[in-house]
Amino acid sequence: MTKNQTSSTTPSRYPFLVLGYKMLKINTHSKTCKPQMATSVLLSSSFSCIPQFPRSPKFVFAPLKLNRTLIPINSYSNRGFLKNTQLLPSNRSRKSHRVFVIGESDTSVSKDVLVGEDSANFDLAKQKITSWIYFTAVLGVVLFILDIAWLDNSTGFGKVFIDSVSSVSDSPEVVMFLLTLIFAIVHSGLASLRDPGEKLIGERAFRVLFAGTSLPLAVSTIVYFINHRYDGVQLWQLQSVPWLHYLLWVTNFISFFFLYPSTFNLLEVAAVDKPKMHLWETGIMRITRHPQLVGQVMWCVAHTIWIGNSVAVAASVGLIGHHLFGAWNGDRRLGIRHGEAFEVVKNRTSVLPFAAIIDGRQKLPKDYYKEFVRLPYVVITGLTLGAYFAHPLMQAASFRLHW
Repeated sequence: MTKNQTSSTTPSRYPFLVLGYKMLKINTHSKTCKPQMATSVLLSSSFSCIPQFPRSPKFVFAPLKLNRTLIPINSYSNRGFLKNTQLLPSNRSRKSHRVFVIGESDTSVSKDVLVGEDSANFDLAKQKITSWIYFTAVLGVVLFILDIAWLDNSTGFGKVFIDSVSSVSDSPEVVMFLLTLIFAIVHSGLASLRDPGEKLIGERAFRVLFAGTSLPLAVSTIVYFINHRYDGVQLWQLQSVPWLHYLLWVTNFISFFFLYPSTFNLLEVAAVDKPKMHLWETGIMRITRHPQLVGQVMWCVAHTIWIGNSVAVAASVGLIGHHLFGAWNGDRRLGIRHGEAFEVVKNRTSVLPFAAIIDGRQKLPKDYYKEFVRLPYVVITGLTLGAYFAHPLMQAASFRLHW
């Protein structure tokens, strides 16, 4: 067979090797086939010699559908569970797609394959003592600056800020709602500007700006709520119900386990490690895609039922409204950042707790409990119990600020 004959017949004889044939340069004078390109593709073949392929495959294709549009998952910032060379078909109408990986056996990308990251995963062996020393130093500096620049009535601007907002109305309900609204606008506004902000000044600098602006406003809102929680109009009085306190205590306790998993990455929160926009998929995310929204609703309902006045209602309306917007805005931002990987996670999770599990879109693994038996959840348990017993100290500290 001549060289021309080989070029014209081989592709039709081996339909699975159309792309591989074009990308490989076979050395016919050696005993092995040596690809000249690192991105060689092996689909299926009856080669008499075994080609040499790189250890890290570069492409994944759906068999017999090489003309389909492919979106590289490795172009997203999330690479936690998919190999950094995998691609997924852009058509997500099917629950499962057959893919072929270079150098590996045929596999399935189904709804059981994780494309997000493992939340609350903490590997003690990978922790650096120097990083945590730096974190402790940063935390100390931040608290010192917060006290001088905001909390101290003689030097800080916190009292001036509260007085300015309070001058709008004599109603504590109005002031409570305005404080929540101001925090929500600043917090969600900066979150929406994260992508261009990080490109402009860098991830760490933007995190410092974000935290340095949001933290004082959050503290002021919390302090005002503590100091004015029994002001306003009493709407109901249920504190004498014997079992109610225990029910609300359990509800409030559980709400803290719905913390957004990013808060577990304390080194990123403090910008010791470079902050990332994570796409979480395990743990609490299997129950609800927006755990902080659910946790905030539980906290607000428990405290509003217990306090039973108009100030508690105003605070709850503001907080729940802010988190509802945050859920929508968070999905929008994750979609922009992670593209199709987020669509996969979105399709098999739900905002309403347990909804995706009930309708079969989310399949819990048999050892699902292991995703909660982790150090961060132990820490959350301790902090939640500590915060409950420290309520008198928190109230005394808030009262001393005279806001």
